[in-house]
Amino acid sequence: MIARCLHALLAALLYLAAASLTAAETDADKPKLTARPQGVLRGDLTLTALDEKAAFAFSQAAIGRPLGDFVLLDRDGKPVELSRYLGKPLLVNFIYTACFQVCPTTTRNLQKALENTVSVMGADRFNVISIGFNQPFDSPAALKDFSRQYGIDLPNWNFLSPAAAIVDPLTAHFGFRFVATAAGFDHLNQVTMVNAQGTIVRQVYGEKFTAEDLAEPLKLLITGSAIPPEMGTLREIMERVRIICSVYDPQTGRYRTDYSLYFMFAGFLTFTGFMIYLSINFWRNRRRDAPKAP
Repeated sequence: MIARCLHALLAALLYLAAASLTAAETDADKPKLTARPQGVLRGDLTLTALDEKAAFAFSQAAIGRPLGDFVLLDRDGKPVELSRYLGKPLLVNFIYTACFQVCPTTTRNLQKALENTVSVMGADRFNVISIGFNQPFDSPAALKDFSRQYGIDLPNWNFLSPAAAIVDPLTAHFGFRFVATAAGFDHLNQVTMVNAQGTIVRQVYGEKFTAEDLAEPLKLLITGSAIPPEMGTLREIMERVRIICSVYDPQTGRYRTDYSLYFMFAGFLTFTGFMIYLSINFWRNRRRDAPKAP
């Protein structure tokens, strides 16, 4: 009877530990629409919090807008006019190099999503640019280090640094909104798709990009086909791309506790202690039942 109870308790502990681990992994795998990372702040920004609904509406309002003729600097400090990218589809995302959490993850995931398109369609069929919006920290040298550190080496991908004076009109032009927090910036994880004629045609959100979200519409743009308009509202996108804040709360300036980690740790300790107890009990029973030498 005792043995059956022990087996049942062991099975329950194993189930709880596995459930906690699965839940944590599932939450970690879900893409994030809003980034709340850490980093060095621009000195002229006021600390606040991102209004996700307003930021989404602001982002969607950029669709249909023609590509602006801004001049930025590449990783070697040479001027680059955005108009040079006309004639091919273009993907644009905004990053800041002091971010060590969300921006690198998003950038690497973007590269993974694009590698197959490059191998199938060719790197000369479209372009990608990442723009550093945290000036003066996102200098050409900082962007060069960022791309080298995270292994971004696609031949059609450039990293551009704008002058501080044009950061606000540049980001607004692409529908990208960001606000400073006590630990960095809140911003949408957003990739802007521009067609070969220089018109913004879609905003893609999230840390991870599926073929349906990014590769398929990009292939349509490369072949000169029109992509269907995305009618998604913020609520619809939230069903597909869950908004998950980081553990940092910009409202309180504190880090929220992820209690699932405590449950996982407690489950592990309980399981380990229980196994030790069974081992000791088994060893004692064997010693007690062992025949004594005459």
